[in-house]
Order: sequence, then C-alpha cells, then structure tokens
Amino acid sequence: MRRRNAAPLLITVLGPTASGKTAFAARLAGCIDGEIISGDSRQVYRKMDIGTGKDYSDYIVEGRIIPYHLIDIADAGYKYSLFEYQRDFLKAWEDITTRGKQAVLCGGSGMYIESVLRAYELAGVPHDEVLRKELESKSDSELSTILASYRKLHNVSDTSSRKRLIRAIEIQVYSQRHKEAVTSFPEFDNLVLGIRTDRDQRRKRITERLEARIQEGMIDEVRQLLAGGTAPEDLIFYGLEYKFITLYLTGKTEYSEMKRRLNIAIHQFAKRQMTWFRRMERSGYKIHWIDSDITMEAKLEKALSLIKNTETGET
Repeated sequence: MRRRNAAPLLITVLGPTASGKTAFAARLAGCIDGEIISGDSRQVYRKMDIGTGKDYSDYIVEGRIIPYHLIDIADAGYKYSLFEYQRDFLKAWEDITTRGKQAVLCGGSGMYIESVLRAYELAGVPHDEVLRKELESKSDSELSTILASYRKLHNVSDTSSRKRLIRAIEIQVYSQRHKEAVTSFPEFDNLVLGIRTDRDQRRKRITERLEARIQEGMIDEVRQLLAGGTAPEDLIFYGLEYKFITLYLTGKTEYSEMKRRLNIAIHQFAKRQMTWFRRMERSGYKIHWIDSDITMEAKLEKALSLIKNTETGET
C-alpha cells in the first residue's frame, strides 16, 4: 500500500557515539534495498579513518557491501561546511531515489542531520572582510544580540566561540542579500529512529573503544597525517581524537594526560549529542528510540514495523 503522502521516505538512524547505529543502519538498509548517506561531520575526510570510526566492515551484510555516500569525499585539512554537506546530501539523495532505492541517513552529527530534516536554507557564503572588521569591534554580547535579531536562526548551536558568532552573522547577512543562492530541498517524509544506551553502558563502550582504536593504530594515523603535510592546527580544529593526539605528537602534552583528557572529551561529546537529540524532540521531532542492548533481530523487527506503519499512514 502506498503512503498517503506520495513524497519519498527518508529513514534517519541517529544516536550517540559508540551506540552501534552504523551497524544497525547497514543491516536495516540490507533488508529494505537501501543505501546509507552518512550524517557524520568528520567521516567526510580521507585518511581520517580510525579516529572518525569508519568501521567499513559494518557495511558488509551477509557478504554484500551496502552502498554508502558522503564518506571520504574531502581531503584532510579542508574545512568542509554545512552548506557543502547539504549540497552533497541532495546529490546523493537524488542518485539513490532515482534508482528506486531507499535512502537511510545515519550519523551522530546533530547539526548535519537537522539541517536535512528541517531543510535549512543555507547559502554558500563567501567571507565578507568589511563586515568582519565591523563585527570585530563588538562584544560577544552584542554579537549574540545581532545574531538573535534574525528570524531564521538555524545555526544557533554552532556559536560556541567569537569566531563562530561572527561567521553565523555573516551567513545570515549574505542569505538575506542573495536569496537565489540558498539551498532548496525537495519534499520527503521522515521516519527517525534513534539508538540509545544508558549512561553507564555508553561510558563503558566509549572507554573500551578508545583503547581498541589506540591499539589499532590511531596515533600512527594522526602521525601520518602530520607527516603528509596536514597542519597541526587543522587537525586540532577537527577536535576529539585529532585534537588531543596532535597535542601529544607535537609535544604539548604527555601520553597519559592525552588519553585521560581524550576519554573525558568523548564522554562529554556523547552527552552533547543526546542533549541535541532531546532538543529535537522538544521542538516537535518524533524519534522512535530503540535500545542498543536488545538483539539485532529485535532492533530490525521494531524498525521494519515502524517503516510499514509509515508506509500505510499509521504512524
């Protein structure tokens, strides 16, 4: 039976780091003739594999490779933007849907995911040096007030620094002056599935995974990026593993301190992810949560039931 709304369905699988969402999304895609679109802000970069958690084996389901998109599409050192992600998402979406396949958006980068679900209108904004000079003379409080004066304020959570506040204002000013440059999204229906873990379980998984990735060569991965010409400040910009390991390799911190601080930072990051997802729910998004500790078969059974209900208009 066709859905009441003829618009194509986007299935989203989200969750905090170390929740097992990628393995689940790939298995689900294998059941519904689907393909994965990554919603991870760091997996876009080539040669940043271990630190970003590109577990390629997750995409192998019963001996078949599940196609994935928006992974390994930019060089390390490049600062890939939210606008570029939207643009590339739309290309992948059109490619998948025109071939009659089911798109499954999977990731933990709340801003990337929400920019798609809410169809944010973002422009490919060039730097405005005149505006920047003017804004530099203002206090952080004044910058926040200016930013809040814009009605369509999508990027408010990415204003944790003065630099980002100024960039957010720059985007808003440009968008109002160049409405023809904004991204236009097609209509699609949404089904959002969330993989959740309790706090203690998540903490245990994060710590164990960090140890495993160090053993797999994560430090050598960062060392090779530096040796290949990627600037330390660019790796630090990417945060978490790349930030703290770069600080260690450049002599700014000791090994034990690097591990301790990195472990804490990843736990804090997972907490921020869940805070973002809860905010999405408060703003009206229905996230169908699935416990991570049930069997894969039980997860798939619940997801397939929700998909069926969506297709028949029962959700």
